Amino acid sequence: MKYTNPVIPGFHPDPSVCRVGEDYYLVNSSFSWFPGIPIFHSRDLVNWRNIGHVLDRPEQFNLRSGQLGVLTDGIYAPTLRYYDGRFYCVTTNYGHGGNIMMHAEDPAGPWSDPIPMNHGGWDNSLFFDVDGTCYYHWSAGVQQCIIDPQTGTFLSEPKKISDGIGEGGCEGSHLYRIGDWYYLMAAEGGTHMGHLLSIQRSRSPWGPFEASPHGPLLTHRHTEMSQVIKALGHGELIEDHNGNWWIFALGFRTTGWICFASHVLGRETFLAPVTWDAEGWPIVNDGKEIELEMEGPLPEPHPWPEQPVRENFESPELGFDWAFRRNPVPGSWSLTEKPGSLTLHGGTAALSNPNGNVVIGRRQQHLFVEVAAELDFEPHASNEEAGLSALMDEHYFSVVGIRGTKRGEREAFLRRRIGACLEVDVATAELQPGPVTLRIHAERRWYRFGFEQGGHTTWLGWAETHHHSTEIAWGWTGVLFCLHASGNGQDAVSPAHVDWFDYRPAEEQSFSPDMPDRFALVPPTD
Repeated sequence: MKYTNPVIPGFHPDPSVCRVGEDYYLVNSSFSWFPGIPIFHSRDLVNWRNIGHVLDRPEQFNLRSGQLGVLTDGIYAPTLRYYDGRFYCVTTNYGHGGNIMMHAEDPAGPWSDPIPMNHGGWDNSLFFDVDGTCYYHWSAGVQQCIIDPQTGTFLSEPKKISDGIGEGGCEGSHLYRIGDWYYLMAAEGGTHMGHLLSIQRSRSPWGPFEASPHGPLLTHRHTEMSQVIKALGHGELIEDHNGNWWIFALGFRTTGWICFASHVLGRETFLAPVTWDAEGWPIVNDGKEIELEMEGPLPEPHPWPEQPVRENFESPELGFDWAFRRNPVPGSWSLTEKPGSLTLHGGTAALSNPNGNVVIGRRQQHLFVEVAAELDFEPHASNEEAGLSALMDEHYFSVVGIRGTKRGEREAFLRRRIGACLEVDVATAELQPGPVTLRIHAERRWYRFGFEQGGHTTWLGWAETHHHSTEIAWGWTGVLFCLHASGNGQDAVSPAHVDWFDYRPAEEQSFSPDMPDRFALVPPTD
């Protein structure tokens, strides 16, 4: 049966999966975005729907310090497991308290408050053996001990059971019992172009472990430049309810221009079939590269209803696709202040400040996409603004917005930030009274920014996607299309009402001939 990769596109790295009967549940890292740890449900391994978050209450975890950029902090590499009627999730809140464990009867929640796991390291994992013994792992290397999964209490002394297969940076390990063997899978080779998954096995969960004679289980480190899927690694093995084996792994899709390794969507979740050789070693996709279009013995298809293009903010709660930059400031947003709108109250902090403001976004999941939002915003002073941005972090973003002027009027603006200290206005334009629709069109190389009033769109300018990429900004996230309001260093008194938000995936050819040439050094003049 054919399917398309990635199965969960956009910034959804470090997949961990568990099966309960014929239902599958998957979690991803969320780093400095709130809520933390999105959880997905599928019945066919390909079609996934977000059913909630493991960490969805501000009191569960703190993200209010540090920065999104170079030292990406927050929620690292969760592991999801199911045993004896209960779901367990372990993760690391890097920079904000360390390793924690949560549990729930229903994967959609509510999940418990975090149980502190008092040890160093990161990328923790759980394995329940057939006798109920719960083994607990973490990095660097693979550290292991036995724990009480209800309390997190260590029941044995920690022991390092592996350093991987010698590719360096061994982390993100998972242990499986398959037949009489214990298989230890781990991520190695760093998190970028050298990334890979290794596999070892032993007759005992304590080792010693021998490496597969086939070398790395999965990697794209030696692929040609034309292969758009790069950095495959950090994943999960799973047997489906029909007895077929699969592997989930993170990877990224390149934008495919000039710097061919550049990517803006973040690390995504990919799927590939697994078979076993005569000696009992797993082989991914018959040893071939992972492709965008794949085929395998999938379970019976079970698609979910398509997500609508438009969010009208008519529900009493935000949809699961929305994420705040760090813990939202109490009182900074509302769905009831103006029914049918998302109301944002800007703080004093600017968009370039990672704390103390209201920034809420939706992951970019397609290279070609049209994004729009209608804002009803009347700034009372020249310091007040509200806008729509393509944001990688506080140092790398481009924003089209509305702000006050010193003349007491409003204007539209396009502003770009590249690095820690370079932030400039690219263009401004006068606005007429009334709501304004802000627009972003994205393609492989360019973001295009504009606004619409009275049925007429004015394009203010362009920004290179490369300047929003992980290769420039670093970190382990991806671009989000964000709404924000700010007083830019002063109090903001004017609320910004977002009446609707559109996310519309587009076909590549729909952007021609208006989009600039993919290999042009500068964009055209609008």
